[in-house]
Amino acid sequence: MKPASANLPTKYGTFKILIHHSNAVLIMGDIKNHQPVLTRIHSRCLTGDSFYSLRCDCGDQLKESMKKIQKAGRGIIIYLNQEGRGVGLTNKIRAYKLQDQGMDTVDANLALGLPTDTRNFSMAAKILKELGVTKINLLTNNPQKQNQLKKYGIEISKRVPLEITPNKINRRYLQTKKEKLGHKLKLV
Repeated sequence: MKPASANLPTKYGTFKILIHHSNAVLIMGDIKNHQPVLTRIHSRCLTGDSFYSLRCDCGDQLKESMKKIQKAGRGIIIYLNQEGRGVGLTNKIRAYKLQDQGMDTVDANLALGLPTDTRNFSMAAKILKELGVTKINLLTNNPQKQNQLKKYGIEISKRVPLEITPNKINRRYLQTKKEKLGHKLKLV
């Protein structure tokens, strides 16, 4: 069955939206003939993307990605259905409760008997290949994402940093991502 698709006008321009294997793909401009393509692989974050939570930088990263793609005139956002670094929404909220009690995001997952990050980016690589894209400029701070995409045959021409200015609530979260998960962050 062919993926569902339509135009999606946004405050950052009009994207084409495709639903592909329960993931959303936003495309702006000619992506096949202009590679490397500016690309964001974004894992779903209901609390950050929809409810504007200050605990993380997810919603801000998504908005900044859309702005950068609009400025470039072309690009892709693959919105993967893997909430809470792959542990799901219910467990993510359970981890929030432990964070309210002083744990960081990694220790909270471990205390719940969960892995720190189970995300898999093979589907993103598959989607890119099905779109005819094999060379990208990746909007990310996460070296694991880069490594997985390379492993699945996607050439990363360059990493485009996607740093969001920390607020007083998410600063510790971002520091944990830098120190325990290896994210490339300056944290000004």
